[in-house]
Amino acid sequence: MKASGGEPRTVRGMTLDPHFQFLEAQARARAVPGQEINLEQFRAATEAGSELFGGKPVSGVRIEKLYITGRSHSVPTRLYLPTVRNNTAAMLVYFHFGGGVVGSLETANRFCSMIAKEAGAPVLSVEYRLAPEYKFPVGLEDCIAAYQWAVDNAARYGAPVGKAAVGGDSMGGNFSAVIAQQFRKTKPPVLQLLIYPGVDFTSETPSMHDFADAWPLTAEVIDFFMKQYLSSNPDFTDPRISPNRTQDLRGLAPALVYTAGFDMLQDQGAAYADRLRDAGVKTTYHCFESLPHGFVAFPKAAPAAEAAIRRIASETAAALQGSH
Repeated sequence: MKASGGEPRTVRGMTLDPHFQFLEAQARARAVPGQEINLEQFRAATEAGSELFGGKPVSGVRIEKLYITGRSHSVPTRLYLPTVRNNTAAMLVYFHFGGGVVGSLETANRFCSMIAKEAGAPVLSVEYRLAPEYKFPVGLEDCIAAYQWAVDNAARYGAPVGKAAVGGDSMGGNFSAVIAQQFRKTKPPVLQLLIYPGVDFTSETPSMHDFADAWPLTAEVIDFFMKQYLSSNPDFTDPRISPNRTQDLRGLAPALVYTAGFDMLQDQGAAYADRLRDAGVKTTYHCFESLPHGFVAFPKAAPAAEAAIRRIASETAAALQGSH
């Protein structure tokens, strides 16, 4: 523990995994007070971190590159096809993390492979356009186009006809929650997988303050993401930005909601799970107390992160197989 800054880091009775405490201590040591975040460096660092800590590829899964035609743009995607199929398991459409600003198909690569293999189901990972080059709602619209394509084409890949699930981590969880709401009456997803989702950009819950300096999602980073992602004078209560602001959650897809203990977004994820449950939506919730935000992209950083994504993949697989 000496290398990671002395005493174990304990907040709210939760203790940060020592591997991540070491990374957090390193990040703090490198931080320059008042220095502005550089977008290109941030993107490069995210990809480098994912490459370093992303873990080995998963065997028994073939990967195809597909382009999905949106309204004005072909959305690049990666389709994970398991060698051993389960034709009862629904197709999953997955959206990666990154505040709508950073991240890529690579940051969710191992996790998507694991779900495809475990479920015997196709998984479509979406390379939606990022801000600030493409501000809200462009990235969301790319995700919607991918979801609609998956519903229409699932049967071509051995999955149940006319069905798909949505899932994602962080901003990807936000997109998943929004799509579950927007399509609840027309083409509802069979499942929404929400991993440390950002669902309320008006949130002032205790975790927003208790973990404002927690690596990798600090208050400064959230502020940076919002400035890049949204146009000036945004309406943070718009349900397409803050899906937790939607009044009526009845009739939404069954939900698997996971949060990280050392994460500013922990309370809003937990609150959304409670609201879904109160609205009669079948909801499973779990908090990985020793882990920080973003752990899906860093399974090799700590055995606890690998164990967490294995658990989530297994529970998601069971839900995809039981969704018919």
